[in-house]
Amino acid sequence: MSSVDLAEMLTGDAADSELLRLVTCGSVDDGKSTLIGRLLYDSKQVMADQLEHVEETSERRGDGYVNLALLTDGLRAEREQGITIDVAYRSFVTPTRRFQLADAPGHVQYTRNMVTGASTADVAVVLVDARKGVIEQTRRHTFISATLGIPHIVFAVNKMDLVDFGEARFREIEVELRDLSERLGVRDEIAIPIAALPGENVVEPSERMPWWDGGTFLERLETIEIAGDRDASHRRFPVQWVVRPMSDEHHDYRGYAGQVAGGEWRAGDEVLVLPSGLRTTVASVETHDGPLDVAVQGQSVVVRLSDDVDVARGDMLCDPTDPPVSARELEATVCWMSERPVESGARLALKQTTRWSRAILDEVTSVLDVETFEQIPADGLGLNDLARVRLRLAGPLLVDPYSVNRQTGAFVLVDEATNETVAAGMVLAASA
Repeated sequence: MSSVDLAEMLTGDAADSELLRLVTCGSVDDGKSTLIGRLLYDSKQVMADQLEHVEETSERRGDGYVNLALLTDGLRAEREQGITIDVAYRSFVTPTRRFQLADAPGHVQYTRNMVTGASTADVAVVLVDARKGVIEQTRRHTFISATLGIPHIVFAVNKMDLVDFGEARFREIEVELRDLSERLGVRDEIAIPIAALPGENVVEPSERMPWWDGGTFLERLETIEIAGDRDASHRRFPVQWVVRPMSDEHHDYRGYAGQVAGGEWRAGDEVLVLPSGLRTTVASVETHDGPLDVAVQGQSVVVRLSDDVDVARGDMLCDPTDPPVSARELEATVCWMSERPVESGARLALKQTTRWSRAILDEVTSVLDVETFEQIPADGLGLNDLARVRLRLAGPLLVDPYSVNRQTGAFVLVDEATNETVAAGMVLAASA
């Protein structure tokens, strides 16, 4: 495929179509990178020079076939070892939808990378080896996907060619996955049988599995409804930047730039500015292309206010009748991402939306046992631990529970001495 062909696909309705963010995850060697490579290749998303490079690398490695996994395993170390280490991001488009894909590592030691890739996803694709069924990493990644509030999970039961495309084996795994999803409270899940290496039921229906009538893997991705996943009820707008051009032409212009974190924003809406408590109304909601009738969650815009009130970076605009909690204490789920362990009492910096605060790790309540999903008492955290904690804040943060809003309910913890991001967190509850 040439760059001209791809450019043609990106014009017209396809370029303006809805964006779906997905993350692929699963255990080592389940075939995540192969699936994505096959998806890109069969949907004609691969440039001719990319394919040529993959062919050359496959021959040099002695694979004996064109290893499409190399399309996503971008790091040299990944290609040499045949594993995914970092999160590889790819974008592609079909006639009905645009996709942004994060290919996350499968190794347990790279769980932190998987959390990073999944944090903004609309759909989690969890790979399952048809020979092995549901294993610890399946449970771990499904748990993380559910904890991160990813609305949709697609279980790609891969390597069906290695179990003779047997329906009975797939149905056994399907029952296990359904039970797992029910235990974790997954809102929308489906299992789909595929064989990524030969391309069975990925983009084109498989003649080897006539018993399956649930559509291909790509068809599922193209038809998942995501518009209803946005938080349309809680108007939230964290201020990222104060826009003041200071030119003769725009000397009195003042706007507030940021990304809509929740609700729908229109001119005329009443606004509460936090933490100051000042009230005003929205004069206009704008982009470079001019005023908008409405802005929704995920859009980057400039909000102008009717009154000249004091608003700064880190403040939040919200609905006066439905403000977030101005929190001094948080109960949260965290994934510890640092190789250096931590104990209760540690002092850290916390960033949530556009606001910072110093924080004390008051208590590690428990650490998750991924095998049993039981919470085990603990005094500290180690690399990749998934835990419940209590945090005490030096200054107030404007938060919602993560179950209500994935943006205002998320945060990261930073070691101020090294500037290392040491944990990602999701708010369970907050108190003033």
